[in-house]
Order: sequence, then C-alpha cells, then structure tokens
Amino acid sequence: MSESDSPKPLTAVVFHVLLALAEGPKHGYAVSSAVEEASRGSVRMGPGTLYGSLQRMESAGLVAEAGDVESDASHEDRRRYYELTAEGRAALEAEAARLAHAVTVARASRVLG
Repeated sequence: MSESDSPKPLTAVVFHVLLALAEGPKHGYAVSSAVEEASRGSVRMGPGTLYGSLQRMESAGLVAEAGDVESDASHEDRRRYYELTAEGRAALEAEAARLAHAVTVARASRVLG
C-alpha cells in the first residue's frame, strides 16, 4: 500500500468518539464523558462540537443511530444512541495502528522511554 492509499489520519475528536463507541452504543453525553475520561481531559467537547461531529461521522458512514437500546425511561424521548459501523471500526483500527507505529518510531528515536 502506498502512502497515497493510506487512510487519512483521524482528528483527535473523531478517534476518541470512535474509541468510546467501540465499547458499545452510547448516547451523546455518555460519549462525551467517555472521551474526556479516556483522554484524561485533553479532549473536551461542548454540545456543538459533539453533535456536529456525530452528524458528520454519521454522514461519512462511521457511526449510525443505534436501534433497540435499553435506556432510562425518563430520557427515552430525547436521547439518541450511536454505534460504530463496520466502516467506523475499520477506521478506528487503522488509526490505532498508525498511532502504534508512531509510538514505535518515537521509542526507536529515543523520544519516548
């Protein structure tokens, strides 16, 4: 595979959202919380960023609205749940491999311990 055939790197927000959804379907607030926790607070998303990103990711085929998700009845009418698509999982795996390679190179260059 040539460099031009390689998947385009994901933004930090997209990577972390896909990573959060790899655990299973989540509603927006749960995605946001999982991203903040996994990134140790370095990736924080307001509602506009979160839902704009989810909408773009849905249009790109990376995520889809989840059906038949057990939810809290008090929020059932308002919460939309999202899940990874096969394309989203493939993009997540490709980005994780790209990042792992970058870490390997950094360690070989003695940038990381």
